[in-house]
Amino acid sequence: MTKKRSFWFSILRGALAITIALIVAVVLLYISSEGETASEKLATTGNALKQLLVGPLFKTNSKGEIGAFQSKRLTDVLASMIPIMFTGLSISVMFSANQFNLGAEGGCMLGGFTAGMLAIYVTLPAGIHPFVCILAAAVVTGLVLFIPGVLKAKLGVSEMVCSLMLNYVIMYVIKYLMNMYLADKSKGQVQSYPFLESAKLSQLVEDGSKLSVGFIIAIVFVILTGLFMYRTRWGYAIRMIGINQDFSMYSGMNVASVIILSQVIGGILGGMGGAIEVLGRFKYYNWQSLPGYGWTGVTIAILAGNNPFYVPIAAFFMAYLTKGCSLMSTYAGVPAQLIDIVQGVIFLFFAAEQFLARYRQKLVVRTAEEEIAAKKAAEAEEGGADI
Repeated sequence: MTKKRSFWFSILRGALAITIALIVAVVLLYISSEGETASEKLATTGNALKQLLVGPLFKTNSKGEIGAFQSKRLTDVLASMIPIMFTGLSISVMFSANQFNLGAEGGCMLGGFTAGMLAIYVTLPAGIHPFVCILAAAVVTGLVLFIPGVLKAKLGVSEMVCSLMLNYVIMYVIKYLMNMYLADKSKGQVQSYPFLESAKLSQLVEDGSKLSVGFIIAIVFVILTGLFMYRTRWGYAIRMIGINQDFSMYSGMNVASVIILSQVIGGILGGMGGAIEVLGRFKYYNWQSLPGYGWTGVTIAILAGNNPFYVPIAAFFMAYLTKGCSLMSTYAGVPAQLIDIVQGVIFLFFAAEQFLARYRQKLVVRTAEEEIAAKKAAEAEEGGADI
């Protein structure tokens, strides 16, 4: 199949998966909506859908009436994209090597914790402080995700099980340190002491959305990660191992090293996402559970086809839906957990290898027939020219 057809097939497959997920969401909205008659249920469902699909950008009220465009809502969506762009990049790199590592979730939490502690206990100039915090978070998280990489490469341990368990090890160690040693005991909840002003990331807009310079950093790393994956020999090796590990090994690639490299890079990106989110959004560290950004990153990587350049689009889609679900919960009485159902359905159809498999096979056959016909036509022209 040609690259053009393969691209449009991927677009079609993704669009159908998203459409089916939204249809499932509509059905669930209708079932759970208030109203005694079908017309009342439809009106309630319509109001909820307006909050989901229009509310993230336009002002809407409890009656579903659409008002003016709200720039604050757009910046809220953009701000929500920051951590999930990093976790999406992290998962994309690891999935490209066919490594089903789920450590971006714990890596994000660990990165946020590391950066937060350095933002409290280390004094540095304003321009250098956040850079050092983010760099340290990236290094620490990369080293931690080095563990499942080595275990997979050297001992054949499942990276999925190892990274999944590692997430909870990270969470409980952080909870222990916060509860026993690092929490501000004068507060009514478990939280750290305030960050130093020199460590905080500056805001791009002062409208309360928490859209920090981390958004620009995220876009820069989208470009860098894309160039790394598609313009360097290391990125090529990662993608080749993901396509066919045995072929890569017999062609002379150091498969073990590349597997480890992909997971360390994934850890670095995940840790950066957590660090930038904490320093750009909060005044203190208070994460007591896994933040959920890594799980969303899995969906983003799947939607993007593990292509870093498509991660911002997928991240915007997920941030937009999350904002819409939050508005539905506020104005239409719909549980915000609906976003988890939408993510689950999208993941289900993308993970199903047989979804549109027949159509893909038809495209492959059609492409082969066209190539054969073109070759025969070229041979006929050459034969006519010889005569």
